[in-house]
Amino acid sequence: MKKSFALIVTILITANSLAQLTVRNNAYVFVNDEIIFVNDNVNLQEANSKVYLRNEAQLIQGSGTTGNSGLGELSVYQTGTANNFAYNYWCSPVGNNSASLGNESARVNLIDEATNIVTAADPTGLISSSDALFTTAYDGTASPLTISNRWLYSYVSSDQYADWIELDENSAILPGLGYTMKGIGAGGQLYDFRGKPNNGTITNSIAADQFTLIGNPYPSAIDALLLIHDPQNTNIDVTSGPEYTPTTTGVLYYWEQQPTDHFTANYIGGYAAYTISAGGVETTAPATFYSYDDFGNAYSLPPGPGGTGVKIAQRYIPIGQGFMVEGSPTTPPGSLVYVKNSHRVFEKESGGNSYFFRTSEANTNNVDDNGTQYNEHGLNIVPNDFKRFRLNIIFNDTFTRQLVQNFHDTATDGFDYGLEAKTASEAPNEISWVLDGVPYVIQAHNFDVEKTIPLIVNLDAQQNLDFSIFDVQNFDESQPIYIHDIQTDLYVDLRQQNYSVNLPAGEHNNRFEVTFQAETLSNEVITAKDFDVFQHTQNSELVVLNPNGFNIKTLSLVDVSGKLVANVQNIGTSGEYRHSTKSLSEGVYIATITTDTNQSLSKKIVIKN
Repeated sequence: MKKSFALIVTILITANSLAQLTVRNNAYVFVNDEIIFVNDNVNLQEANSKVYLRNEAQLIQGSGTTGNSGLGELSVYQTGTANNFAYNYWCSPVGNNSASLGNESARVNLIDEATNIVTAADPTGLISSSDALFTTAYDGTASPLTISNRWLYSYVSSDQYADWIELDENSAILPGLGYTMKGIGAGGQLYDFRGKPNNGTITNSIAADQFTLIGNPYPSAIDALLLIHDPQNTNIDVTSGPEYTPTTTGVLYYWEQQPTDHFTANYIGGYAAYTISAGGVETTAPATFYSYDDFGNAYSLPPGPGGTGVKIAQRYIPIGQGFMVEGSPTTPPGSLVYVKNSHRVFEKESGGNSYFFRTSEANTNNVDDNGTQYNEHGLNIVPNDFKRFRLNIIFNDTFTRQLVQNFHDTATDGFDYGLEAKTASEAPNEISWVLDGVPYVIQAHNFDVEKTIPLIVNLDAQQNLDFSIFDVQNFDESQPIYIHDIQTDLYVDLRQQNYSVNLPAGEHNNRFEVTFQAETLSNEVITAKDFDVFQHTQNSELVVLNPNGFNIKTLSLVDVSGKLVANVQNIGTSGEYRHSTKSLSEGVYIATITTDTNQSLSKKIVIKN
């Protein structure tokens, strides 16, 4: 019997022609590092009828509508974080297994114990398994596999932290609905999902401006491009032209977290954003790590150390991966988000194009199967008809917000589906692009050298902001990208130097903008090479060297609290200027030189007397 099924699998791999797959009695199908394609249904008829997917093997099903059935099980592995304090967002690839046709709800207790990748030991063998155990304690254990049920939650159509829905290991989880679960032990924990494989079109509720935790519900990868641009998710009416009102914003949000402890007030994490254009151009923005209070409200000053996420979402969503989606502002009541067999693809995580949000490695492949190229940071290289840059804004040397700007001739000044992403959650210390008063982390425009792109800043305390730019793609080397400080009328070309500024608490909605030309009195452009600023410790003097004879209008010196301690006017074109620092306390200061053409250069100076 086993030999005959091995032969059937060979036919499936080479011809992809089987309409149905039925496994009976004590028989099983074992698939190793391959795709098994079934056009219609899978019937695992008796309880001892099995399909085993091993070594990244995947099951893909086609256009049949019969529905899977049977008392048997499909078994597929997926690895999650093993840290006891960090959440993974999951979506079960299997549901309850009964004789009835169609998908059934999942339960967390469908998970069995499988290999732990720390020890590389397989405690149960390739096809046998043991049920996972559950505990009400804060921490689970790896051997025997024991999962804490304290951290099991789902989330449906809300934007409030209090609306997480508490689960236990026996709670019914609708097909396609995501859930949270914390890791176990140290290293990577391999889980064995066992049940009836999900198949066909799967829907979950979505509401306007509300988030829903869903995921990949199949024992195969899915393509984010096909998911995001499915006509039932974009609501495109082919009879009415290009106008449409998408059900979602077209953005997938992935949770990333630093391990701390189990107290909500000490959580440090955030959401990475991923979207993709209809033409396959990906845009990602990493998570900004905030701390959270006991009510789930984000804050970003101490006690949390902050930081920025390092994980980069990829186009192909692996087995078991959960993520948030948000309903668009125009989503009507009763709307659904659709995941379908037509979205399924055979992509292995080991190939570098499919990425589960659990580790710190970015995809640094030079090129993927679709021809998309990646740079050394794992960021995709856009086609020649696109332009792109990223802003990094560091708050008080504590955490970083990264903003992405796309440019294409199809982009508009309104919302561009597949090219833009709203900020996932608002924090008291934040900077973002803005559209119709809504903060964005990814934005798109049609490039125009005269365009100005506003930024909005909200701070709950006085602090320093450091602006820098990277991942500049397809801009002429001679094209400046300025941060314009409107209040001081300073233009700083971020391609030449960074910009630091100390701001008081409050809203700064008309303070900064990005421009591509400076309204200066001449065409001269200053760079960090034009000035040297340092302290002459022995003489207790701040020294400014101006070898090119720029006309210095002001020299200001600001301490770490933002206090202006020196403001020298009209220094002129002298090649050297000295200013006494004897009255200043030792510490770090920001020295800013402004020329008569309203260009500026800032530099951190350490004063020691």
